[in-house]
Amino acid sequence: MEDRRVRIYDTTLRDGTQGEDVSFSVEDKLRIARALDELGISYIEGGWPGSNPRDAAFFEEARKEKLSQAKYAAFGSTRKSGVSAAADPLLKALLASETPVACIFGKSWSLHATDALGVSLEENLELIYDTVQFLKKRVSEVVYDAEHFFDGYADNAEYALTTLKSAAEAGADVIVLCDTNGGTMPDDLRAAIAHVKKTLPGVALGIHAHNDSEVAVANTIAAVEEGVRHVQGTINGFGERCGNANLVSIIPNLQLKLGYQCVPKVQLAHLKSTSRLLFELLNQPPNKRQPYVGDSAFAHKGGIHVSAVLKNARTYEHIEPSSVGNRRRVLVSDLSGRSNVLYKAKEWGVDLDSKDPETSEILAQLKDLESQGFEFEGAEASFELLMQDAKNKEKTEGFRLIGFRVIAEKSSDDKEPLAEATVQIEVDGHIEHTAALGNGPVNALDVALRKALEKFYPELKDMRLVDYKVRVLGGESGTATKVRVLLENADATSRWGTVGVSANILEASYQALVDAIRYKLFKDKKAAESIKPKAEGSATPARKKLASA
Repeated sequence: MEDRRVRIYDTTLRDGTQGEDVSFSVEDKLRIARALDELGISYIEGGWPGSNPRDAAFFEEARKEKLSQAKYAAFGSTRKSGVSAAADPLLKALLASETPVACIFGKSWSLHATDALGVSLEENLELIYDTVQFLKKRVSEVVYDAEHFFDGYADNAEYALTTLKSAAEAGADVIVLCDTNGGTMPDDLRAAIAHVKKTLPGVALGIHAHNDSEVAVANTIAAVEEGVRHVQGTINGFGERCGNANLVSIIPNLQLKLGYQCVPKVQLAHLKSTSRLLFELLNQPPNKRQPYVGDSAFAHKGGIHVSAVLKNARTYEHIEPSSVGNRRRVLVSDLSGRSNVLYKAKEWGVDLDSKDPETSEILAQLKDLESQGFEFEGAEASFELLMQDAKNKEKTEGFRLIGFRVIAEKSSDDKEPLAEATVQIEVDGHIEHTAALGNGPVNALDVALRKALEKFYPELKDMRLVDYKVRVLGGESGTATKVRVLLENADATSRWGTVGVSANILEASYQALVDAIRYKLFKDKKAAESIKPKAEGSATPARKKLASA
């Protein structure tokens, strides 16, 4: 019976950190390791303890924590020429990490043996054999990474295969075939693996692919189909140059599409959160178009698509989104139909029917606003407010703007410019007049507005601005062209996006700021009502009516 179990070996904490703009602290690496263990990964390569103090510190801390499923692996290289394995300082550091698994790499390409290491082909074989044999006597499992195997095989197949024999005879538990330069095509990879299997029957094989030709995932899948059962890669494909094989795509492809067992089924639902964690630790925006886990992976925009998905999700979705921890999203734009509006209404708990006149009103308003430059794909909070306003016929939270003024001043070249905003608002008949300084005119306006409103709505103190984007819309008006402002705000429980459009950047920013504040008040009230209904007559007039700017 065919073995369908694939052991996933994650090298994000070592190979992944060799990528540009990728760096993790020791604490970051510990958090990632916990997430990988929760995902059900078999092996976690924590780093190269002999190469830098950070990796050595990681293994020291990792020994204090017990993983529930995964095994830690430490990475290293074959012994140095002219030095015994027992005396090699890097191998000593590897053993000092006290991991149950040791992974070392050696040279499979004759070019690397002679030109990179500067040793004879025969001595290279000795380095491989001596190191594997030395480690196998001291560590439970030894993984041998045959670096540049496929390039070496293409250049001198006989010698490349001989290097694998040295590792196998020395007792390596797994021999990993590495496409280190990432240039091997799937058919060539399959042919090479078939030859290896004939040469070394019964030897456990692994695959380690890089993505320089955009085929790392395809090559990994091809290797598994050829009988390889040890798969190396990184979360989100992080790695040197163009990156490593992306486990976020490989795992569901193998498990959901081809029927292999990579991680426990219930734990596969942690895939998206694991992917997101790494982006957050790197302070990078997640790749929204990433297969399986990106926000756009199951996002539907066209009205015909949405209508079909509502009837049967399989019409436009290749898997159930929740199986990988993702969710279905329906976008709203000028391409939207009634199905889009009704789906969002259901998602947000708005009582709306296809026959309701409000549905047509919302759809018409949406298309009109989009024609003016508004975009709601990244500003769903603004669209939810639009929908609530249309349904309720009055705005449920707010204030009335009397006016605002913003002054920007730069007194000399060697001084930073100053910005001051003055805001006058009315809440429940009470007029509040405040002023505030800011780093720029928009920041000053934001601070002044919050300062005026927090007296009436103290919950706004929990709200913070996460992102501010300005897009100049196409046109021939030069600096008078309209701009679109997208804001992302957050509090302790959620994030939400709002939008504003105007030829005046302050007006566009104000529109987005007001929607962000209104949404914060609206969602907090809704959450409170779901826990404990308010007594009749307890709401203040300010919470019953909004006269917007």
